[in-house]
Amino acid sequence: MNTTETAAPVQPQKLWHGHPHLLKLLFSTEMWERFGYYGMRAVLVLYLVQHFVFSDQVANGLYGAFASLVYLTPLIGGFIADQFIGPKRAVKTGAILMSVGYMMLAFTGGDAAKPFVTIENQRYEVTIKGRGEEAVQYLVDKGAEYKIVGNSDKSISIVGAKGDVPAKIADGHYKFDGERNSLNVILLFVSLALVIVGNGYFKPNITNILGTLYDRTDRKRDAAYTIFYMGINLGSIISQFFVPLFAIWFGYRWGFVLAGIGMCFAWARFQFAGPQLEPYGNPPANAKNINFLFYVGTLCAVPVVWFLLNNTMTTAAVAHQVAATGVVGFLMSQPILGQVMFVAFFAAIIGLPVWAFFTLKPEERDRMIVACVLTCFSVVFFTLFEQAGSSLTLYADRNTDLVILSPFRVFDHDMNLFGVVIPAVWGYVMPAGQVQIFNPLFIVAFAPLFTLTWNWLNKRNAEPNVPVKFAIGLILVGLGFLALVFGSKFHGADFRVPLFWLVFAYYLHSMGELCLSPVGLSAVSKLSIPKLVGMMFGVWLMASAVAQYVGGIVAQFASTETVGGKVLNPEVSLHTYMGVFQTIGIAGIIAGVVAILLSPVLKRGMHGIK
Repeated sequence: MNTTETAAPVQPQKLWHGHPHLLKLLFSTEMWERFGYYGMRAVLVLYLVQHFVFSDQVANGLYGAFASLVYLTPLIGGFIADQFIGPKRAVKTGAILMSVGYMMLAFTGGDAAKPFVTIENQRYEVTIKGRGEEAVQYLVDKGAEYKIVGNSDKSISIVGAKGDVPAKIADGHYKFDGERNSLNVILLFVSLALVIVGNGYFKPNITNILGTLYDRTDRKRDAAYTIFYMGINLGSIISQFFVPLFAIWFGYRWGFVLAGIGMCFAWARFQFAGPQLEPYGNPPANAKNINFLFYVGTLCAVPVVWFLLNNTMTTAAVAHQVAATGVVGFLMSQPILGQVMFVAFFAAIIGLPVWAFFTLKPEERDRMIVACVLTCFSVVFFTLFEQAGSSLTLYADRNTDLVILSPFRVFDHDMNLFGVVIPAVWGYVMPAGQVQIFNPLFIVAFAPLFTLTWNWLNKRNAEPNVPVKFAIGLILVGLGFLALVFGSKFHGADFRVPLFWLVFAYYLHSMGELCLSPVGLSAVSKLSIPKLVGMMFGVWLMASAVAQYVGGIVAQFASTETVGGKVLNPEVSLHTYMGVFQTIGIAGIIAGVVAILLSPVLKRGMHGIK
């Protein structure tokens, strides 16, 4: 896809730590771009359930659709830049679109949606009093307020109900929802669409420009990508610490504003780079001038993405409800985006090996088949790994004890210390969106150690091959979820589990990522025949998009009943999460075991590729 990499300009360059000075620009630009994206992602699903009062099914479905489109659009953005406008203009355009999208998100909310409950076709207003742990939901009927209590059998009780209000309603006979301003919902999806389209231009093309700084045989090339990757994690760490705090302290609006400011820094850093950027990222010499079509097409892409997100919203809950009709019925009930993506992915992942079997030489055929098998394993891994932005964030909000740095946390009651009453929960309360920070922290801390370990093992001819590394990654991500299941045994009276277990799960997931992610795309590129490398890159990105989407489906099964984003019964919530986490944890380990069993066959099929 990135054909412009072959035209690296040859000229004297100012060095930065032994690398072209332009690497510093690209490093900082990417850092600020990731600051915006990961900051927004940290609070997005919480914003959907708490401010827009979407059900868990709809919020998780929307998050999955958003994330999958973020991975799909770079296929189009990279192609347009390679063939027509050049990576430089694509990056600038993408940065502007994403900046506008984040800033628009800050003004999509207006007043929060008003929750209500429908009981046997009768609609009642719901009010919520108190904040955080003290929040209590009330059903309002003829001016009277009745406390809503969630029961362990998923029924609800209406305390002190009188008149036509039933005292107890069985599961399936009530439905909570929210009354939303339709304009705010439209603006929400337009904002996300701008981010998605902008990412499609930005993400593949700033990496493309980085590649033009080095000859393909330059040994510094891998080090440059490592430095660039550290910029991604640095931006992620900073934003996932501050954006959730801003959202808690000042409201979600200012969290999105902070993400937008970061994205504006990324645009400004690139836009005003000066002459040092002039030789790089220009359109191909023989490219047609399609400026008018480019801008019109970009504007037209926004309503298309808006339509896909809106379609996801209107069908997500229905798809969850018909899961019992079987796999085929469930897939057919998916939004248009899901149906198209599944058909395209399965056509590619099945069609390529069949085509290779009949048309390629045995060695090339075997390598292509291995590449497709590894791609399928990557879908399983990232489906589980990407629960971080959806079900794991909601689990952190609802069933994790987020109080840390409290020397008095060992007490179950307030402590009187020299006449000063210190609450039992005194300390730093970590915002739920902030827990995603553990992944980049572990990546930064352990990535150098993994590199040293692989090198040490390689010198002793003991380094695991690529399929085995995939297997280790799958087993670790599965163990991470099983660690959460084991840790749930230590929940408190409020059904909140110590934060340690979630941190430990992120640790295992991050170690799995370091085993699988760095080698995945490299292995696929090496195994593909030269004329199909670009197509296999596309299939890999499509696989990532499918994983994000399927991850949203998995998160839907972890959904629990909420009122205004607050669960009715934390015991039911905990059991629901643990049931899903146990299932996908076992699935991850089984996939890892299958990869280990297949590894000898896959290794032979690689024919010496490492």
